[in-house]
Amino acid sequence: MDDIQAVNALVRRCVTGDAAAWQEIVQQYHRRIYNICYRFSGSPDDAADLTQEVFIKMYRTLSTFDTTRAAFMTWVTTVTRNLLVDHFRKGKYDRVTDSLDATPSNQDDGLTLAEKLEDHSAGPEARVRSQEAQKLVHEALRKLSPELREAVILRDLQDMDYKDIALVLKVPEGTVKSRINRGRTELARLLQRSYRQVS
Repeated sequence: MDDIQAVNALVRRCVTGDAAAWQEIVQQYHRRIYNICYRFSGSPDDAADLTQEVFIKMYRTLSTFDTTRAAFMTWVTTVTRNLLVDHFRKGKYDRVTDSLDATPSNQDDGLTLAEKLEDHSAGPEARVRSQEAQKLVHEALRKLSPELREAVILRDLQDMDYKDIALVLKVPEGTVKSRINRGRTELARLLQRSYRQVS
């Protein structure tokens, strides 16, 4: 049985009430959904809340998944994207709510969010450079228009192919490619400006 058949069988088991199948779906897709939510919200807490909301929505609508129309991952990404669009429309995520440089006021250790998330496997200089680069990319990404940002995130950060992105965004494949190209160009321009300001 190939991966697609295995996933479809898992979904069928879940729809019939198999709790173990649902747990397996959550385990398989949690990281990817969280990553998409984090890229859009910019906040670990908001991303965790949004991820939970996505899973609730998925559970309620799992019986609507049609194996003949799209791959399960495409359906999952569509559900996630639709929920994020709803939140953006409400204006809840116009800005990042947690800065990587801010120290949470309720924390006694005085560590910033960036310090708590840092990669301890790299040397100190490499870590600082990596953190600075990540921060600049994340800030530049936030400055893109929502349609360019979501296209770039789905292609470059989630590694989805153009056809699946077109299905998720409900636009022609040519539009997807155009948005990705415009998004990458704008991102490069923003990053160039940021690097000039830093150096």
